[in-house]
Amino acid sequence: MLQSKLFTKTRKEAPADEVSKNAELLTRAGFIHKEMAGVYSFMPLGLRVMNKIENIIRGELNAVGGQEVSLTALQNPELWQKTNRWDDVVVDNWFKTKLKNDTELGLGFSHEEPLVNALLGFVSSYKDLPLSVYQFQVKFRNELRAKSGILRGREFLMKDMYSFHTDEKDLEVFYNKMKDVYKNIFQKVGIGHLTYLTFASGGVFSKYSHEFQTITSAGEDTIYIDEEKGIAINKEVFEDGILKELGVSKEKMVEKKAIEVGNIFELKTRFSKPLGLTYADEKGEKHDVVMGCYGIGISRLMGTVVEALSDDKGIIWPESIAPFVVHLLMLGENENVSKEAHEVYESLNASGIEVLFDDRIGISAGEKFADSDLIGIPCRVVISERSMKDNGVEVKKRVEEKGKVISKEELIKMLTDSALDSR
Repeated sequence: MLQSKLFTKTRKEAPADEVSKNAELLTRAGFIHKEMAGVYSFMPLGLRVMNKIENIIRGELNAVGGQEVSLTALQNPELWQKTNRWDDVVVDNWFKTKLKNDTELGLGFSHEEPLVNALLGFVSSYKDLPLSVYQFQVKFRNELRAKSGILRGREFLMKDMYSFHTDEKDLEVFYNKMKDVYKNIFQKVGIGHLTYLTFASGGVFSKYSHEFQTITSAGEDTIYIDEEKGIAINKEVFEDGILKELGVSKEKMVEKKAIEVGNIFELKTRFSKPLGLTYADEKGEKHDVVMGCYGIGISRLMGTVVEALSDDKGIIWPESIAPFVVHLLMLGENENVSKEAHEVYESLNASGIEVLFDDRIGISAGEKFADSDLIGIPCRVVISERSMKDNGVEVKKRVEEKGKVISKEELIKMLTDSALDSR
């Protein structure tokens, strides 16, 4: 990508109506565009990040047998009435609309009901189970407050997965497997060291649910962590009985602010029973299908990475989800520098290395460096008269203070090896 052709531009000042760090930095760097409170469009750089997060998650879910679908956003009230979730008193953040003939519809905030309904035509025997189905779907939630940028939106991209089992024992096996899947996901997107499996309220479904909470001062949740044992508990269930059950002491628990980046629930028969999803066992006897659900907000996860890993200069993307691996900067307007920079750009492209080339003319070196720090691509490569005198290119990691000059051949090898290591 040539930066001169990129239609989005960086901004020096944060938008006056944004208070969250993620929205300020992502807007200034040209990753997102705000349509209205809680509603954001993703620009080319932002979409590249979202797609990479999606692909990491897709790979992990496929590895445990997940099957991807795409369900509808428009929702039939009859399904939700059967589970008592159409009533605004029960679910207070519905977006509802009407057809021309006044038939009322909803815009999906979750998808348990429609997926269970779809499976009525496919699941009838124990031989059809277990199975797990997931999707990446835009959700709509009529939030009262939406001041946290892409951390809490009224329209946002979510990965929701649902598993279906013959009994609770089989659900438990898969549920525990999903804990490891989620740990892998957060490790691969670069925040595994900050993210804890957290015990939380199970509501009407079970004794506990499990959240994945990422430590950051911007968090809306308070959790307590035993850092030695790696156990975290949400404030909402932080009680002596639970501490004793988990084998931790209150004195060792450290209070932290955190952002919930994922959650998993044992739904059991909460949705299968009212919607009539059953299977026949070996004897022909019918039983309700047992369910689990597993959610990750994709845009929320992207915003959390920005909140947790940025510095006073801008965003710091992990290589696995960065929009590009390399930010190539051409300094000055010397013809030899320009020729060299374009040759390096072509070499990187030919080697399959994703590169954003700042080929802009009339922009000072200081402005280019500031933009590069703001955008947050992991590796910056500079071509200038000085680097050419040293017969190489200047390379600096986003997290390092100083760069070093290496040859073009060393650059290609370094980046190729790094790409192989990250796979």
